[in-house]
Amino acid sequence: MKVQLRYFASIRETIGCGSETLHTQAATLAALRDELIARGGVHAQALARGAALRVALNQTMSDEQSALSEGAEVGFFPPVTGG
Repeated sequence: MKVQLRYFASIRETIGCGSETLHTQAATLAALRDELIARGGVHAQALARGAALRVALNQTMSDEQSALSEGAEVGFFPPVTGG
């Protein structure tokens, strides 16, 4: 299936782009993240399992066990602090 990926803040800076379209067989957000980590390089660095990050599915913050569907938009966000 085809999904649209969006990267924000420091994740975007590390990966070097703000968005990309990906053809994937991943069924969940967790499987998608693992697929991206398996690419190695900057994807592995930015999305590593030890790195705290949030994931949105179709503009709603979601658990990584959420199911993907054709045409989904997935956003990856680093931890955010405010003051």
